[in-house]
Amino acid sequence: MSIKAHVPPQSHSSKEYELHVPVLLDATLELLTPQKGESYLDLTAGYGGHAEAFLEETGNFADSALVDRDEYAIAHLERFAARGVSLLHTDFVSAARELIAQQKKFDIVVVDLGVSSPQLDQATRGFSFTKPGPLDMRMDRSQTTSAETIVNTYTVDALERIIIKYGEEQRGFARRIATGIVENRPFSDTKQLADMIAHLHRGKWQKIHPATRTFQALRIEVNQELAQVEAVLPLLPSLLHQNGRVGVISFHSLEDRLVKQFFKEQAQAGFEAELSLLNKKPLDGATYDVHNPRARSAKLRAAVKK
Repeated sequence: MSIKAHVPPQSHSSKEYELHVPVLLDATLELLTPQKGESYLDLTAGYGGHAEAFLEETGNFADSALVDRDEYAIAHLERFAARGVSLLHTDFVSAARELIAQQKKFDIVVVDLGVSSPQLDQATRGFSFTKPGPLDMRMDRSQTTSAETIVNTYTVDALERIIIKYGEEQRGFARRIATGIVENRPFSDTKQLADMIAHLHRGKWQKIHPATRTFQALRIEVNQELAQVEAVLPLLPSLLHQNGRVGVISFHSLEDRLVKQFFKEQAQAGFEAELSLLNKKPLDGATYDVHNPRARSAKLRAAVKK
């Protein structure tokens, strides 16, 4: 695939683009081919990186909608509301169900399952283990369960289970981490937890911090990310016009496995299939977004409504 470089329009503030560099933007534009007048739905709009580019191409603000459950993201998306785009401050499953109930359909749907750079970089959000901050990790700050709740209340067995299942950590190290957490709690600080995990690690490590997988597991558990993905995938066809396109960007194997299986089932459904694949193999960040370090593990899969 030949990917053309997309240059953000000069009329927009550079600060907005510094907030979050959208992953696989050029590949997503190339694969979903936005046309003038088409409607756009972004179920994980974040800070508007993908939306900015797609709406520039379509010019259709009135029939488009942006969704995010993060209050900080919604605040940054207000610039689109001023131009007629609908904003939904909720999780993407609730938004999808609400839009379907309203019989709304779109020409293009984008679902980027990653955590945005500002969430990762703000120590106060609790996603980062490199900076001290509260053990939070909630994408929706109105929910009660945080990473601190999980770390300080789950049993050793429950912690081991999520670290293995969602962090894909080796069983032996996962058990040591879970035991270490219970023996040393309460924890309230991200660096405090990360340092404890690093201390438990046997052997040298260089690029990947020993706490990486555990922090991923906690984030997924806090936000019920995989359950959300499982719930939203079957809803996607109902959100599309005929010949409408959907692109899903995943970042780790657990997410990608769900997306791959859903698209595979569609491809094998014959006459009953609602979607046809636009790419049999995913477009990966390491190949199609080489200058964005946070795109390295990203995979883009796309389909079109029959």
